[in-house]
Amino acid sequence: MQMSVGALGLGSTLTVLGAETRSGVSSDLALAQPSQLNSPDRGRKPLRLGLILPVGEDPDAAMATVQRLGLPTAQIFVDRFEPGLSVRLRQALDKHGIEPTALVVGGPGKEVWDFYQGPLTIGLVPRETRAARIAHLREASDLAKQCGILAVQTHCGFIPENPNDPLYKETVAAIREVSRYCRNNGQNFRYETGQETPITLVRTILDVGTDNQGVNFDLANLILYGKANPADAIEIFAPHIQGIHAKDGLWPTNPRDLGTEVPIGKGKVDFPRIIGRLRELNYRGAVTIEREISGPQQVEDVLDAKKYLETLIGRS
Repeated sequence: MQMSVGALGLGSTLTVLGAETRSGVSSDLALAQPSQLNSPDRGRKPLRLGLILPVGEDPDAAMATVQRLGLPTAQIFVDRFEPGLSVRLRQALDKHGIEPTALVVGGPGKEVWDFYQGPLTIGLVPRETRAARIAHLREASDLAKQCGILAVQTHCGFIPENPNDPLYKETVAAIREVSRYCRNNGQNFRYETGQETPITLVRTILDVGTDNQGVNFDLANLILYGKANPADAIEIFAPHIQGIHAKDGLWPTNPRDLGTEVPIGKGKVDFPRIIGRLRELNYRGAVTIEREISGPQQVEDVLDAKKYLETLIGRS
């Protein structure tokens, strides 16, 4: 997500919303249940392809790009909530026939996507920016409601592995506040995988305790951050997967730098195995292509990814 905001030359599911448990924390039984019951994916073709891209100040051009690439869905990245954006975005979605599967946001403020500054700058973990980011996510939820988008998605940051860490408890409380706000707007709140281990993320979902949480399973991020093999992590995330980022990458080779994102098929993600397992799990959501470069090569790589994924999934 973080590097795709210059995308494609744009410069070129709703869970059944029941009551939370009285303790504010879901039970182990609830945690084990699928999180897409009666979702908007019901009745739609499973594993339909899409693209994550920013809308900037021109939603029409952005959705025209998605249509031109032959993709039926989009995750929509928004960084500023300009007056009139909701109307223009909804009109663009309708005009080009694009299904919006999530509204994606980051920031505000500095975010550095690495091992050193990342823990200090990304998501809801850093104390200094937390209040502003909670407010930003609430604005995103309001925009999504106006546009009929049923999920709000973000990176929550380097969630501490140690559940006794005060920073972990503060982050859980912050996520709970945002998740409840989204729930009141009829939306799921989705975590994009990356900076935390799979078991830490599932622990966080359990401790946040709301019933509208889900995972956007970014296949490459788990590799780029050295957190897990996505082919194994799918077993941990399975009940919570509501979105997929189709992206590929290579493992880190030193402790200072993230791994390298590469075109789909050039990295370590086992797409045939993962797509096969998603079918077994009856995953019915979208598979959203992400390529974190810009310019003509990005478009070529997206088209190549589409062609490759269609060999595994079929045409959308």
